Amino acid sequence: MDGSNLLPVEVIGVRVEMPSNQPIVLLREVGGIRYLPIWVGAVEASSIAFAQQGVLPPRPMTHDLLKTIIDETGVPLESVHLTEIKDGIFYSTLNFSGERSISARPSDAISLALRMGVEIFATADLFAAVGIEIPDAAEDEVEKFREFLDQINPEDFVG
Repeated sequence: MDGSNLLPVEVIGVRVEMPSNQPIVLLREVGGIRYLPIWVGAVEASSIAFAQQGVLPPRPMTHDLLKTIIDETGVPLESVHLTEIKDGIFYSTLNFSGERSISARPSDAISLALRMGVEIFATADLFAAVGIEIPDAAEDEVEKFREFLDQINPEDFVG
């Protein structure tokens, strides 16, 4: 994939979309005004929220286990790429050293990236297809969203 087509993103957080009660993860283009909302499952939303808040569960969750496996095998995860959307389904890749890539659900890829401290990128095409522009004037709305995120717990997403 052409690296010039990739834009760095940051995870703003997870919230529950109403009235569908469906969790979403919101990502923002670094240095930009475009956002990507990605609908995820409740378990994945909890995992992402745990990683963002630095919560360590008493027993490793699947993403914690995968991190340990990656760390122990010595093949570093270098980045996560959110690549496309087809028929309403988002796609991503886990990119390892040695130019190895593995297809993954974006929720899993994001959760792992947060745990491993690697960068997340999205393609310009993905932003063109589903990106939402929120101008600086609407920054207070983003701040309200962040305040909302500060008031919720990962347990709020467990069904």
